[in-house]
Amino acid sequence: MASSDQTPGPMPPGDGSVPPGKSMTIGQHIIDKGAQVMQSLKPIKQMSQHVCTFAMYSHDISRQIETHHYVSRVNQDFLQCAVYDSDDSKGRLIGVEYIISDRIFETLPSEEQKLWHTHEYEIISGLWVNPRVPEMVQKPELENLARTYGKFWCTWQIDRGDRLPLGAPTLMMSPQGVNLGMVAPELVKKRDEKYGISSQELEKTRMDIAGPETMNPYANYWMQTGKGFAIDVELTDMKKSAPFP
Repeated sequence: MASSDQTPGPMPPGDGSVPPGKSMTIGQHIIDKGAQVMQSLKPIKQMSQHVCTFAMYSHDISRQIETHHYVSRVNQDFLQCAVYDSDDSKGRLIGVEYIISDRIFETLPSEEQKLWHTHEYEIISGLWVNPRVPEMVQKPELENLARTYGKFWCTWQIDRGDRLPLGAPTLMMSPQGVNLGMVAPELVKKRDEKYGISSQELEKTRMDIAGPETMNPYANYWMQTGKGFAIDVELTDMKKSAPFP
């Protein structure tokens, strides 16, 4: 069993809250608000999009979760996302996804390409949405993103009840239009009802969106081979030389 698939040991003692810990004090709230005023927080302020979609664990496609990506575009070919389990004020940071254009993806070595997934199906099927943004407004961005590839590392397996981010990170895959890659209907229904949308209706409006011109055989590697990826953590000898005298 790989480290990223191991069931965590006993959770820290407490009342069962997630994550475990005491409520914030008034003093801590004051400190945090003061820091917000005095600091720039520039990287966070670059987040310009909220995307709600779904993801599956590479080592166990049957495990599927709803994800909320807060996206900042670094340039036309590269985006980075902080991924949360919800969009409310207590949303938990569960991972990070990097998104690159097909142009950059094609320059990567094949072993690296195996870790990335496509976004074409996810977008065209209506699973990928920008909540509360009219479809006509988000359509140009969706056309760009349909030709991109993502690498998503999950650091907190909330779906199995982990109260803390435990163990090794896990590689996540995107939904696909094949049997194992389909998102459970109840997950989609719950999400759609929350935002008052219909993924099926969105799919009808996105039929003209095109993905990459050619589908690279190493992307969505599990679809070609039935093999996923899991991470092992091993002890290793440290480099003990100091960087300076």
